Amino acid sequence: MPETVFEFGYGSSKIKVGLSEEKIINNVLGKPCPAIVDVPAAVREALRNPIGTPPLKEIVKSGDRVAVVVSDITRAWVKFDQFLPVLLDELNEAGIPDQNIFIIIAPGAHRLNTKEEFIVLCGEKVCQRVAVYNHECHNQDELVYTGKTKSGVECYINKRVAEADKVILTGGIVHHLMAGFGGGRKAILPGISGFKTIQGNHLFCMNKEVGKGLNPNCISGKLDGNEMNEDMIEQASLAKPDFLLNAVFTPENKFAKFVAGHWYEAWLAGTKMVDEIYGIPITAQADLVVSSAGGFPKDINLYQGVKTIDNAYMAAKPGGVVICFMELPDIMEPAEFSDWFKYPTMLEHEMALRDNFTIPGFLAYRLLDIARQLSLIIVTKKENAEFIRKAGMIPATTTEEALAIAQEKLGREDYTITVMTTAANTVPVRNR
Repeated sequence: MPETVFEFGYGSSKIKVGLSEEKIINNVLGKPCPAIVDVPAAVREALRNPIGTPPLKEIVKSGDRVAVVVSDITRAWVKFDQFLPVLLDELNEAGIPDQNIFIIIAPGAHRLNTKEEFIVLCGEKVCQRVAVYNHECHNQDELVYTGKTKSGVECYINKRVAEADKVILTGGIVHHLMAGFGGGRKAILPGISGFKTIQGNHLFCMNKEVGKGLNPNCISGKLDGNEMNEDMIEQASLAKPDFLLNAVFTPENKFAKFVAGHWYEAWLAGTKMVDEIYGIPITAQADLVVSSAGGFPKDINLYQGVKTIDNAYMAAKPGGVVICFMELPDIMEPAEFSDWFKYPTMLEHEMALRDNFTIPGFLAYRLLDIARQLSLIIVTKKENAEFIRKAGMIPATTTEEALAIAQEKLGREDYTITVMTTAANTVPVRNR
C-alpha cells in the first residue's frame, strides 16, 4: 500500500511519519499568502485609506489627547514595534505631538507588564517618545463606568482611556478558541476592562444550564450567535473607540495585511481574511487525525497546546482518534493551568469555573471535555506520561506505539485519515 511521508514538528526537531495514501482524505495546511515587503508603506496606506471612517488625519484634531491601546506581552507576536512608529508619525503630521499621545498596555486579567516588556512590545524609540502605562483591572480607582449590556454585564474601563479625546485600538487578528476571533473589540474587553466586567463576559463561555459544561456557540471562527463575542461588541460600542489598526499574518507570522478604520467594520474585514488563510475546508471529518502544533514554541507546554488539540478535534469524527505530536518540555507550566486538573469530576471542575472563571481553567476544562469525546493520544516525552493520563489523554513515546493504539481504538483497517502538520494555526471548516 503506497505511503506518503509527512513531517510533524516536535520541539526543535521533526518526526517523519508514513501514512497510507488511500486513507488520507484531507491534508490541512494554511493557504500560501504573500508577506508585506514594505511594512511602513502598508501601514500608511491603511491609515490613509481606512474602512468605514475618514483617514486618521481627519479623525484627530490639534489639541487632542490620544490613547493608543496595545496588547500585553502574551501578544508580542503582533510585532507592535514595527508599526507603532508609523502610527505616531501619522498622528504627528495631523498636529498631535508625542506629548499628547500615550500608550496603554491592555493585559485584561493577565499580570501587569514590566518596563522591560514595554520596550519588547513597543520598541525602545516608541517608549522614549510617548508615555506608556499598564492597565490594572483590579484597581477600581482607575476604572470608570460606561454602562450595562443587554445581558446585564456592568462595563468598567480604564479611566485614562475613557478621558482621552481620541482612542485608537491596535492588535492582531487570529482565530480565537472562545471569542471566534481575536483582535478588534478585545482591546477593550478584556484588554482595558475591570476584572468583574471581564468575568461577566467570560462566563458566556459556560453553558446556560449548570451541569452541561461549555457553551457550544463560543468556539473558534464563530461570530454570529457567539454570546461572548456579541457581548464584547456591545461593550466596545459603549467605550466609543475612534479608530482601529489591526494586523493579519501569514502562516510564517509575517505581516499579510493591515486593516484600519472603524473599530468594528475594519476588524470584521480582517477576520474574513484570517478565515481565507487559516479556515481550511475539509471534505469530511476523519476517523483518525494525525497532527502536531508545528514544534517549539507552540508545543512547549500543554497550555499552549490546547489550541492545536482543539483544531484537530474539529477535524475528527465523534468517537474518533486524534494523535498529536508535542514534546512538552514544560508540561506543568503554567501552574494556573495545571492546577485545574485536581478536580475528581467534570462537574466539580465546572462549578469551580463558574465560581471563579479563568482562561487557564477554561482551557483545562476544554481539554478534558475533548478527551472524553474521543481517544486523544499524545506522543511526548516519557516523563510526561503521568500528567497526560491525569488530563484524560493517552500517552505514547513513539509513532509506532501511537498508531498501534489508534488501530486498537478504531477496531478496523478501513479508517480515514486527516493530516494536520500545523494544527496550531489551521482551523478545519466543513460545509463551505
